[in-house]
Amino acid sequence: MTSGSQPATRSADAVALVGRLLLAALMIGGTVQKLTSPADAQALLALAALPGWLIWPAALFTAIAGIGLALGIHTRALALLAAAYCIATSYFHWLLGDDPWQITIAIKNWVIAGGYLMLAAHGPGRFAARG
Repeated sequence: MTSGSQPATRSADAVALVGRLLLAALMIGGTVQKLTSPADAQALLALAALPGWLIWPAALFTAIAGIGLALGIHTRALALLAAAYCIATSYFHWLLGDDPWQITIAIKNWVIAGGYLMLAAHGPGRFAARG
């Protein structure tokens, strides 16, 4: 590696860290939302004829995924699981298909899943506890 590529590498590492933290923030924010207003998420579960208690394992998953991704621990595995979670949860927004905004949210979930897949493919970057 030449000294000329060092700043580019540091810049890429910093960008990877910011991207990883933003993706982690989505999971942590989802956890807070589930814990502070479980009835909203339980209503979505009810639309799909699923039991409301599923909110608690979902909250646990989003907490573990968010913290792990933020720290860069088991990043690739957690990112794959988070991508699957985003794709699965987009289904609830299709149930509300008469509202165009809900379709936009479903598609955003797919885009976010793409970000998690990129994280799974490329790893957490240099600024991580471990990969």
